[in-house]
Amino acid sequence: MNSDQALQRLLEGNRRYVSNQPALDGSPGRRMDVAQRQKPLAIILGCVDSRVPPELIFDQGLGELFVIRTAGEVLDQAVLGSLEFGVAELQIPLLVVLGHERCGAIKATIEVLERQGLAEADIAYIVEALTPAVEQGEHSEGDIWERAGRAQVALQVERLKGTPVLATAVENGALKVVGAWYSLDTGLVEIFEKTSQNEPERLTY
Repeated sequence: MNSDQALQRLLEGNRRYVSNQPALDGSPGRRMDVAQRQKPLAIILGCVDSRVPPELIFDQGLGELFVIRTAGEVLDQAVLGSLEFGVAELQIPLLVVLGHERCGAIKATIEVLERQGLAEADIAYIVEALTPAVEQGEHSEGDIWERAGRAQVALQVERLKGTPVLATAVENGALKVVGAWYSLDTGLVEIFEKTSQNEPERLTY
């Protein structure tokens, strides 16, 4: 399966999720099929938010998704190593950075910056990592909460495309890295083929 086919599978799964027609396979037979070997169709770097479980919103079963979740899709060395493992060792053709509206980590960062305060303990690491996205959102029109969240997706996509292992895979055509945005209200996922400081290009489906 190539990256475009994997992306189409995700979009079809999201349509099923939104229309309440799931086909997710968690059967004992499927469990046995993947017990000895995995071949996920996509990596999802998503937020820890309990309302955004990738397997459900993309309607994918056991062995289909390689999921890594951190608050606000923040990257660190362990996350990068895990992403690189998925690409280099498992040859996964698609990496999706999945953001969502009303992200609590983004909101917390906005509040800390507004009061010029400090976050508690290691939450400060998250706030520091999300600050560039919030600052970018401040210079855009519209709701800062949403704009900062979308900016975070764009920033992470560009950062990932610049890492050695992933950049090589992208250049060789073995990997596509895209951003995505999930609506808590509708359940729909937008896939961004092109990300920038401005509004990302939306992939129609």
